[in-house]
Amino acid sequence: MTDRSEAAEQPGASGQRLTTRQTAERLGVKPETVYAYVSRGQLSSSRAPGGRGSTFDAAEVDALARRTGRREPSSATGEQAVRTGVTLIADDRYYFRGVDATELAARYSYEEVAEWLWTGELRPGVRFTAPEQAVAAARRAVGALPVHCGSTDRLRVAVVAAAAADPLRFDLSRDAVLGGARSLIPTLVAALPRVGGDEGPGACGDDGAVGGAAETGGAREPGGAADPGEPAAPGGAAASVGLARQLWPKLTARQPDEPSLATLDTALALLIDHDLAASTLAARVAASARAHPYAVVSAGLGVLEGPLHGAASGLAHRMLAEVLERGGAAPVVADHLRAGRRVPGLGHRLYTGEDPRARTLFSLLARIPQAAQALAAAHDVVATTARDATLHANVDLALAVLSVASDMPAEAGETVFAISRTAGWIAHALEEYGERPLRMRPSGHYTGPRPPQPLPPQ
Repeated sequence: MTDRSEAAEQPGASGQRLTTRQTAERLGVKPETVYAYVSRGQLSSSRAPGGRGSTFDAAEVDALARRTGRREPSSATGEQAVRTGVTLIADDRYYFRGVDATELAARYSYEEVAEWLWTGELRPGVRFTAPEQAVAAARRAVGALPVHCGSTDRLRVAVVAAAAADPLRFDLSRDAVLGGARSLIPTLVAALPRVGGDEGPGACGDDGAVGGAAETGGAREPGGAADPGEPAAPGGAAASVGLARQLWPKLTARQPDEPSLATLDTALALLIDHDLAASTLAARVAASARAHPYAVVSAGLGVLEGPLHGAASGLAHRMLAEVLERGGAAPVVADHLRAGRRVPGLGHRLYTGEDPRARTLFSLLARIPQAAQALAAAHDVVATTARDATLHANVDLALAVLSVASDMPAEAGETVFAISRTAGWIAHALEEYGERPLRMRPSGHYTGPRPPQPLPPQ
């Protein structure tokens, strides 16, 4: 148990003061090492009020951490853990900068939640716009791909094209990274082809305003979408139209209704980040090497395409479609188990109960009449598997309900995941840019033949 005298940070004349224990934790060292830093002149200390222990200037401690490279703590399983102030997952809930993520997603739009994650500030009504040059370059690159390419292929190519169109991409200052992120995300949406029709003037997702600025519009009501009657921004941009409305025609030819748009917007906000997922770790490794933000996003997209990560919702989509076709979950679940496959959309290693993201989306999907059959099929899957083991629904199953009910292709959930998570990768990149460069380089444990070995024969 932490002693009360060590529990709180103490303000002082030079700014925030840390106790010895807090200083050791921030540096990733033992308390004895802290006093070694003092003796070597690398840290200065002052006596705490009342004469008990020493205190240290927080800014000086952080500067030392950047110079020396603080060691990351280990998790309960012995794996390396990475300090982050972005997302916390605890007690079957998750939080963005300390605020319940499901409550944020229910009240605010995707863009507003992204701004909160990046800056810790809420900007009601914020909208992201795409630079015309970046959109044109991304569309040309995406248009050159074979027709059979999937959405993640298109997004990876679009990121590279947008990067090539941005001569300031190597500026890693905070303002530059944020400006680039606000323009990149709508550029990715604009680069995707419309479903069931060609792109045309005035279509959702057309070229945005030059500069990638974050424009403002009306804040949405809780669980709702931006006003569909808002006028387009000058130059044909849909700057006052939320990202969910721009993305919808890239996912389905069906005309959107307001509950469906609100559900898509909430899904985007819920999926922005989820701690150190595989793609986020890849993004942080790229940022540790001081790769520019576009390259960070490319690293994340490369990992996201795996069937155990972003593509998992596609497997759940196909399963739900089969359940609807065959009239029940029992034969479909049986076929999966007979083939030695996991039933998609069930269970999550970080939650003992239902995934809070799935719970939030299911409540919204219940308000959409055309989602009733797919939602019932999802509940049937959960109930069928519960006969042998309690496996709760995860967000992939909820995304599958949305995509099946909205006549979206199986890969639609992966597209939503990729667009949404781009903001999370940027949030982690911003953190990593403030750390010691190349700190995320583990040492290999060599298991090959011991040298010296003879040269192989010709």
